[in-house]
Amino acid sequence: MNLSDVVSDQSIPSTQMVSATQMAYSAIRQMIVMGDLPPGKKLKIESIKELLQTGASPVREALSLLTSDQLVERIDQRGFRCAPVSAQNFAEILKLRCALEDMALRQSLANADDAWEERLVLAHHRLTRMETQSGNQFEAVHKAFHMTLLENCASPILMRYCSQLYDLNVRYRYLAGHALGYDQRDVNGEHRNILTAAIARDVEKSAQTLLQHYQKTGAFLTRTGLLPAV
Repeated sequence: MNLSDVVSDQSIPSTQMVSATQMAYSAIRQMIVMGDLPPGKKLKIESIKELLQTGASPVREALSLLTSDQLVERIDQRGFRCAPVSAQNFAEILKLRCALEDMALRQSLANADDAWEERLVLAHHRLTRMETQSGNQFEAVHKAFHMTLLENCASPILMRYCSQLYDLNVRYRYLAGHALGYDQRDVNGEHRNILTAAIARDVEKSAQTLLQHYQKTGAFLTRTGLLPAV
């Protein structure tokens, strides 16, 4: 039974409708983040429904959820589109991400213990095994490393904001990744430096290396003029 079978059968419990919506949400989100659905593209429910082999209701609900994530915009009464990108938007995301992750990292290191260090080392090990890859699997382990670094901050609300800003930033990273010269960065080395400083419990060095890691992407996008002004 495919998703369209599930959502068209009114005898199916509502929990399965939620599952269909979640699957549509994850698939659309992935396509937006990875750039398969480019910024500003109109999102037609009928087209997405056919692409995902699901019903219109899960697609509509998924798009509504993605508006809360700021990855999709509602166009008055005319439907939905992928959220556009701009230099100003990226600058705001970068500024907020640096401020909030600096706060979360400092709190995480203040609470550092052996269990957290083991989770962080394991997350980095998994990342190093995937660093030559791309796509969903890489993104999963990459985000896991960054969130593990912060997770000991003991602040679920702060972590939620950091996670959302990570997702918003990923779209811009893929813009940079598709541009000539971006692959000259030693991203693997940057991750190792972040890990080394964190397990040494060096708060200032950890914060410095993490923020520089993010700011290099911002500098590249600004220097190459990849983003529209508005």
